[in-house]
Amino acid sequence: MNRIETEGSRFFSLEYFPPREQSARERLVETTKQLLEIDPAYISVTYGAGGSTREGTEDTVQMVSNLGCEAVPHLACVGSQPEAIREILDSYQAKGIRRIVALRGDMPSGMGLADSPLRNAVDLVRLIREHSGDWFSIKVAAYPEMHPQAESFDEDLDHFVAKVNAGANMAITQYFYNADAYWDFVDRAQAKGVTIPIVAGIMPITNYSKLARFSKMCGAEIPRWIAKRLESYGDDVQSIRDFGHEVVSRLCDDLRRGGAPGIHFYTLNQAEPVLKICRALQAQ
Repeated sequence: MNRIETEGSRFFSLEYFPPREQSARERLVETTKQLLEIDPAYISVTYGAGGSTREGTEDTVQMVSNLGCEAVPHLACVGSQPEAIREILDSYQAKGIRRIVALRGDMPSGMGLADSPLRNAVDLVRLIREHSGDWFSIKVAAYPEMHPQAESFDEDLDHFVAKVNAGANMAITQYFYNADAYWDFVDRAQAKGVTIPIVAGIMPITNYSKLARFSKMCGAEIPRWIAKRLESYGDDVQSIRDFGHEVVSRLCDDLRRGGAPGIHFYTLNQAEPVLKICRALQAQ
């Protein structure tokens, strides 16, 4: 295993997706300026299937860097050729990027897994280490409630351990609302010899229909009691947001008090839900 990465006193990190339109890019600049209030350790930027957002990812990384926060690009491998990945790594290294999120990613439409020389995130982690040595600190994904395509919890954990052994420095979980699932995953990973930090991924709740759709796609569970409360509010947007804030703030406080090494917010490019949660935590 490589060295254990820590963020020092910085407990929060953030995730963006690359905006497609100029107006959205301008809004994300203002969002970033607001979110700098919480002094995030870094802001990661997602990467589309087969490199479909490569230019947007690189532009957003540059924007974040220009505003004085460390930017961490995502890099997905499935559907991409190793030569293209090496080119991207060299480009980021030339720009002084020192951290990267290494993912399998989604298969581009019309392509089968057999067409991809890099099929899993562990293949990408190995390629990064072989090509770039220790230049990059590598973050990988973890799934407390099991990857939706995994056959079993044991198989999923074995995939995670393989990524760690291949050279990952830190993990960020899929979002969850059940702290027990997170702590159980951490315990099982540590029992397998994993010592890298496993940062808790958290999605603020602001829109139930979107959250339900996201959760179905990625395999994240919305506990029944939370789902039923959200359903009961119907189209009452403010009640959904108020209840979502209460639930997620309590979850984040429990994680912090329990010793989680950090919280990574899936922001959906919005500032206010994250700021409200962090201010509530700081007031406690």
